[in-house]
Amino acid sequence: MDEPIRAVEQHPAKYWHLLADGRIQCDLCPRDCKLHEGQRGACFVRGRMHDRMVLTTYGRSSGFCIDPIEKKPLNHFYPGSSVLSFGTAGCNLACKFCQNWDISKSREFDKLAAEASPEAIARSAAKFGCKSVAFTYNDPVIFAEYAMDVADACHAHGIKTVAVTAGYIHEQPRRDFFTKMDAANVDLKAFTEDFYVRQTGGHIQPVLDTLAYLKHETDVWFELTTLLIPGLNDSSAEIQKMSEWLVKTLGAEVPLHFSAFHPDYKMLDIPATSAATLRRARAVARAAGLLYVYTGNIHDPEGDATYCPACGSVLIERDWYEIKNYRLTDMGRCPDCSVPIAGRFETFTGQFGRKHVPIQIEAVE
Repeated sequence: MDEPIRAVEQHPAKYWHLLADGRIQCDLCPRDCKLHEGQRGACFVRGRMHDRMVLTTYGRSSGFCIDPIEKKPLNHFYPGSSVLSFGTAGCNLACKFCQNWDISKSREFDKLAAEASPEAIARSAAKFGCKSVAFTYNDPVIFAEYAMDVADACHAHGIKTVAVTAGYIHEQPRRDFFTKMDAANVDLKAFTEDFYVRQTGGHIQPVLDTLAYLKHETDVWFELTTLLIPGLNDSSAEIQKMSEWLVKTLGAEVPLHFSAFHPDYKMLDIPATSAATLRRARAVARAAGLLYVYTGNIHDPEGDATYCPACGSVLIERDWYEIKNYRLTDMGRCPDCSVPIAGRFETFTGQFGRKHVPIQIEAVE
């Protein structure tokens, strides 16, 4: 039975229409949830109240932290900068392997912060010297109206915005949402429809459509992450097929991060991904033509580093999320051969480092 939607949870939402049978259909994502009065969608945060769609988590967060941008992960978006990160609750996919299930699957809305207005978030980011604000921990697609309002407030203060998302969204809200974003890390969970259906409860094509849209119709800087799960999506054949599609559709310069799975949520019977598997995946992707391929969730300085695709020089040397050596020019070029490196760069004046700093958002007076 659906939990009742309380007054504090009744912020008007976009992207819905009334059906002939009296139900409301949510038009935000491909789930197309059809709701009677008082019901919530599969994401649990969008629901029907008084014959309209409402967003129940507007202005409420599971917490705020300042992180290095490399943790999102984004290795080509102002390296070394700090990012104010937050999420809400819920998700529109049902991944059995979710690494943030305590947030994305949470229905304990009382734990969400009561004061997190767009203006307060933007002012806090500026106060703490953050280059950007990231919508992360759970997928910002499901709280699109909130994320877009925060993005507007951030841009007014000169703060960039970052979406960490699975890209599972319909065409019109996709356009509205990414118009407000400066960067994104998109989680490409696998490269088969079977995996998406069986392991996430979704479909792969809307995600591929999002990636193609980002590349060909926006100026959003984006990178990809694939969590490799032993026996499910880590074969060399699948990785090669995916990498070839990426090169053909998005171009060789899109950065790809292979991340290590650890047993969690509903997938406790599968072992953690080995370092050898991630290094093999990186080698396969590079052989397929991708120029910037990284490994994550393991200690692998070689897989953390950014190399010049022309002369092979190490341009950014990393140890986990800490930059050990930065050699890019102010214009984002290799200092040895002057080849431009794909991404968003500026004069490097230092780094935030490996810190993870929880903060409180102060109310706007």
